[in-house]
Amino acid sequence: MIHPTAEVERGAKIGPNTRVWNHAHVRAGAVIGDDCSIGYGVFVDGGAVIGSNVKLQNRVSVFRGVTLEDGVFVGPHATFTNDRYPRAITPEGRVISEEDWTPQPTLVKLGASIGAGAVVLAGVTIGRWAMVGANSLVTQDVPDQGLVVGSPARLVGYACACGQALEETASGWCCPGCGRGYDLPPLPAEDER
Repeated sequence: MIHPTAEVERGAKIGPNTRVWNHAHVRAGAVIGDDCSIGYGVFVDGGAVIGSNVKLQNRVSVFRGVTLEDGVFVGPHATFTNDRYPRAITPEGRVISEEDWTPQPTLVKLGASIGAGAVVLAGVTIGRWAMVGANSLVTQDVPDQGLVVGSPARLVGYACACGQALEETASGWCCPGCGRGYDLPPLPAEDER
């Protein structure tokens, strides 16, 4: 289903059962998998790759060079950047075009969740089943199941595959909700986060 107000450019690839809601824009060269939900006002740039069963809530921006693996959730108004040193012109005054630079790749792995209003800087990898808190600024890699919050985002714990924060017990990390246990490293000392 593609809403009549959505703009899906020729050359964009969209898998079966993916819904593209009103006023979304999917550029030529974008790849979106099966069974996704692309919300109101979402922008997916050419060269962005989105797996299957991904949910992009309203007004998310996914730029060229960003890959979201299967099952990723992205909350409203989150943004993925693709250039650590952006400029519109050179020091000599020449306009910089898309051909003048290569985006830094950003990867969000299987099942990770990105909170509303978060900004993920270029070149970052977010691990499997990781959880990024709302309004966080992600400036460095997030480990598998890492729970990060703040600006800049800091590791404050781990998340279960079900989404709840894990508790550290004598036998390892355990989910208070579903009971799953995990063998994860202890959190670094506060001054190392």
